[in-house]
Amino acid sequence: MTRSTRLRSHGRTRLFAARVRPPFRLPSVLAAGALVLGVASAPAHAAAATARLVTDPASLVNPFIGTSHAADDFPGADTPFGMVQWSPDTPHRPDGGGYEYNDSSITGFSLTHIAGPGCRAAGDIPVLPTVGTVDTHATDSFSHAKESAAPGSYTVALDNGVTTELTATPRSGMARFTFPATSQANLLLKLTSSQNGDTDSAFRVVNDKEVSGHVTSGNFCGEGNSYTVYFDMVFDQPFRHSGTALSAATPTTPRTNVPSSTPEAPNKPVLHGVVPGAARPFAAKASGTDGYLTFDTTTHRTIQAKVGISYVSAVGAVGNRAAENRGWDFAKVRGAAYESWKSLLGRVRIAGGTAQQQTVFYTALYHALLHPNVISDTDGRYPGFDGKPHTVDKGHGAAYANYSGWDVYRSQAQLEALLAPAVASDTAQSMLDDYRQTGLFPKWSENNGESYVMVGDPADEIIADYYAFGARNFDTAATLKGLIAEATTANNNRPGLTYLEQIGRLPSNGKYACCNFYGPASTTLEYNSADFALSALAGALGHPADQRRFADRAQDWQNLFDYGSGFVQPRDASGTWTSGFSPTSGKNFVEGDSWQYTPMVPFNVHGLATAMGGDAALATFLDTDLSSLTGAGGHTNLGNEPSLNIPWEYDYIGLPYRTQAVVRQVQDQIWTDSPSGLAGNDDLGEMSSWYVWSALGMYPETPGTADLALGSPMFTQAVITLPSGHTLTVNGDGAADDAPYVQSATWNGTAWNKANAPDGALTGGGTLTYVLGTSANASWASDAAAAPRSYPGSPGYTDVGTSGDTAAASANFDGAGYSYSARALAAEGVTPGAKVTAGGVPFTWPKVAPGAADNYVANGQTVKVSGSGSISFLGAANNGPASGTATVTYTDGTTQSVPLALSDWTLGGGTGSPLADNTVAVTTSYRNQAGTAADSTTTYVFATKPVALAAGKTVSGVRLPSDVASGGLHVFAIGFGTG
Repeated sequence: MTRSTRLRSHGRTRLFAARVRPPFRLPSVLAAGALVLGVASAPAHAAAATARLVTDPASLVNPFIGTSHAADDFPGADTPFGMVQWSPDTPHRPDGGGYEYNDSSITGFSLTHIAGPGCRAAGDIPVLPTVGTVDTHATDSFSHAKESAAPGSYTVALDNGVTTELTATPRSGMARFTFPATSQANLLLKLTSSQNGDTDSAFRVVNDKEVSGHVTSGNFCGEGNSYTVYFDMVFDQPFRHSGTALSAATPTTPRTNVPSSTPEAPNKPVLHGVVPGAARPFAAKASGTDGYLTFDTTTHRTIQAKVGISYVSAVGAVGNRAAENRGWDFAKVRGAAYESWKSLLGRVRIAGGTAQQQTVFYTALYHALLHPNVISDTDGRYPGFDGKPHTVDKGHGAAYANYSGWDVYRSQAQLEALLAPAVASDTAQSMLDDYRQTGLFPKWSENNGESYVMVGDPADEIIADYYAFGARNFDTAATLKGLIAEATTANNNRPGLTYLEQIGRLPSNGKYACCNFYGPASTTLEYNSADFALSALAGALGHPADQRRFADRAQDWQNLFDYGSGFVQPRDASGTWTSGFSPTSGKNFVEGDSWQYTPMVPFNVHGLATAMGGDAALATFLDTDLSSLTGAGGHTNLGNEPSLNIPWEYDYIGLPYRTQAVVRQVQDQIWTDSPSGLAGNDDLGEMSSWYVWSALGMYPETPGTADLALGSPMFTQAVITLPSGHTLTVNGDGAADDAPYVQSATWNGTAWNKANAPDGALTGGGTLTYVLGTSANASWASDAAAAPRSYPGSPGYTDVGTSGDTAAASANFDGAGYSYSARALAAEGVTPGAKVTAGGVPFTWPKVAPGAADNYVANGQTVKVSGSGSISFLGAANNGPASGTATVTYTDGTTQSVPLALSDWTLGGGTGSPLADNTVAVTTSYRNQAGTAADSTTTYVFATKPVALAAGKTVSGVRLPSDVASGGLHVFAIGFGTG
């Protein structure tokens, strides 16, 4: 059955058919890695020459998309990035959005909403028109046949005879309530009904045409944050009566504090462990007072209302309303809101495609530009993260809030910067101000309070993405300095930083004192992406040393890659792989499993392919992983963020036609022009932004860079206005739903045979033209040189094994806080750069200071060395002995396997003996222990028995063992003997 949803578009009404178009389907053998291939098939259609660019993109938006199926978007009135979202709430009241399309009644029209955040949020100050006796528990039934919405406005004719029309400016709302002729026309102000409960509220009658008040809410995901929003509402008609009524308050989200090892379901975040200090109390009132007003509409049936809100003060609310809406011209305000959306959406103009595809596209673009939100008043004042009022920095238009960091860094931040660079620049400056106020960049914040929901340090990616995509009007020097400080000093956003720096990973049995830490395997990957983005920003700002430093640390994912299983998987602090691993288990991961997280190395896909055994191995992995798009069997789940990068990784291994095919399948299967046409929480527009990028035929795979992996365009043409003022035109000759395959491409008229967008495309602009067809052209962009860039860095030692006696906590050789003493080693002649000889083989001790990385914990690293004759290794094991097989590579390309086993560094606390082929090279009388005095346990460094190398050949490198079953096999140096 086809359901039609009536939408009002700038004074005219149109119908959007909420139907699902027949999807493009991949050949059923995709999972086996085979697709039907064609040689330069003819384009499906030749519509590019005749299709016209959309002139009014706002008219194509369907705000009801995403209002069911747990996407949790909302259909009400708003402006781009505005403070006010005046929108209906229904009894199911989905998280943040408040509106469930399948409900048939409205509980109120709240002034604030957040699109699909995953936990209850906002929904402050619901207003509900009723007729007759005042009942603050009332709801109003309605029919979708009498409901319409468009960007900037919402209208519904309720079954009680009241027509409600809503529109907005950035910081105020305007309503027109048309009642039946009655002496009991009521407006209920349900101040106790914020979506997550209220700890305080107030209602004050100023005069017979004005009321004001405030509510205090927050407690996002049970974290305990709070904010106060003030309101001031005026009417064009006097009310006859006013009053308050006791009402049962909305319950708040309970604090969870589940153990850090507890998995969580996709799109259902819960807090793990503790938050900073003692749990902050958020005691929602068991009951409270709602306000109500009664008008006489027997003569004048229409009541208009204007309301300003502020997160600073009641005076601010009045000022916002007065500054942004001085008159009573509802149509003018609605028209201005509509025009603001038309202008912003018009920075991407498309031609071609079906009517449904155009609607889905522009609705996704609309949803992607709802957040973050203005939090400063028209006078520039805003509430800081320190709880104090501040003023917007000079040269900036506003302060912004609401950062769903873990989500939006993947593709929404890039889109925001590309299309609204002034907003993104102001947002970056706001994030810097948050850091200045608290010492931390925001992670997942609601208004002016941090919640610590989700993991990683996403400010690095968000700000680097902003800069890379053209938003550069912020204090870049101070921002970089702050980001580097946060990335190098243990803090509440990086509670596992010490582990990351000392042992190169977050162990599954580590001790994390604070801040919702969980999922150490995937959280390691999150920090890696953050570090790479920080590296990219440092490089762009002219800091090459920091660029190299963080690019190298970003490669720590390799310390969690199990070459035996082919998956990223958790390890404990000793280096042993955590027992019970299954690639379909969510344990030690965040809202996902290893099938979904192993590909999450977006900055070094080539390195991932190499680790797996080559491009063919990664292709097999991806074919299996993408056999489901919705998480079946633990595989890819395109309804949640950890999987969003996966379809694009075929581009990196010479198979871009598979990216083209699977992306089109995702578009058809998950995004539709219906209320349920979006899978999973929209997460403040992140999921919608993925669709926008994919429909344009590109994706920002690599965080912190302007690199774009290519798919294929959905439309015959798209023209994007860039921050520079230039335009990027993407032509899709032959574009059709069943024609996702690139046959050929040109850039500014010259053949383009690469699976990434040309450098400079997002600054200088240009024209990228595709010829598309219904059969795959496997040769296009298939060469290794045609792959998008990967960034391998130059990672070195992976473990800090030696500490100074007065800084014992600066090293962690065994994962338990113990390390070699630099002083004790020096007493044996072992100092940085010193020669150590054992078994007749000379070694060079690492020339680094105590507290710096000085050894490899073997897991497939390649060490560049040169020598011949025989080879020996200098090192020791923790929780040993430990063993594996090293691979020697010669300059002629041939290889030789070399067994490698090292004894435990303490010989089991003095109870054991060295392995038969180990020679004691160094003995120290004590070791250091973090947090205590020196530990008297004797420690050792061993040299392995030399192994003869192929005669007449020279070694060019050694790949350390990747098959160490338990414990940590540490290598300090590699030496060569005479034979």
